[in-house]
Amino acid sequence: MEHFAIGVDLGGTSVRAALVDERGNILAQDEDETDATGGPERVLSQIFGLARGLIASRPSLAPAGVGVSTPGPVDTITGIASDIPTLSGFAGFPLRAELERQFGLTVSLENDGIAAAIGEWQFGAGKGYDSLVYVTVSTGIGGGIIADGRVVRGRMGMAGHVGHMTITPDGEPCPCGNRGCFEAYASGTAFTRRARQRATERTDTVLGRDGSPINSRAIFRAARDGDTFANQLIDEEAETLGRGITNLIHILSPEIVVMGGGLSNEFDRLHAGIADHIARRAMPAFREVPVVRAALGQNSGLVGAAALALPGRDLAFHPVAKPGVLEF
Repeated sequence: MEHFAIGVDLGGTSVRAALVDERGNILAQDEDETDATGGPERVLSQIFGLARGLIASRPSLAPAGVGVSTPGPVDTITGIASDIPTLSGFAGFPLRAELERQFGLTVSLENDGIAAAIGEWQFGAGKGYDSLVYVTVSTGIGGGIIADGRVVRGRMGMAGHVGHMTITPDGEPCPCGNRGCFEAYASGTAFTRRARQRATERTDTVLGRDGSPINSRAIFRAARDGDTFANQLIDEEAETLGRGITNLIHILSPEIVVMGGGLSNEFDRLHAGIADHIARRAMPAFREVPVVRAALGQNSGLVGAAALALPGRDLAFHPVAKPGVLEF
């Protein structure tokens, strides 16, 4: 008998849901713009509505459970959201209990970076490895860790906040409230902020010319057209990513590092600079650790969340499903 699960990727911009089989294939998928200021009841109704539509599209399939990838901080052990800065009203909210009440199925919560690491480990670029680090580089920087064949969750299930290690003491301010974080220097947001600040001082670049928007797509496009300043910005970004990833390799000794998130769309251009930094700055025993692009793309967390609910994988905190059926 083939097993299926519902995976949910809850984000501040969009909430996505998918029906995923035990090989990691997405059988049906839907999404909605997150009502980020609508409060928990509204967001949960969005999740349930998407799931209901998926089940209606495949009436012959009975999901084994539900896995939810969520931004943090969320105590994924108790299922209580301590705070989700991108979503209003979730501080202290019993997220898992309310989802289980509505679904009538076991619901597993996972930090979004850890869920993406699980997705790549089980079905993507990290399949077959016992130890890996997943780093997502997008609006911010997050991550997840698999060590010796086990998911690293740590206290309250919140391990893997790799974007908030300090790489420059007393450096640029970070959204977390600290200064000098990896995220403050290497996230997509930091990358475009530097470009906007410095482009005003340059006359030899097309970036920002005639009021054109400066974003990551524009920077990489200009670089491909030979813009020297754009290529310099990208080389600096790759160097900074290499610095942070080298730290992670030294601390965690993974077999492989997987990079996801929006900037991974330009992985081919960034990879040489990242690898060069590792080759120069990592200790000799760590220099051969490969850095690769996420194979599942934007679906790493969605598929990883579903994997939590698939029987027989023992990935969730409570992998045994409750009896019951999904009713609508």
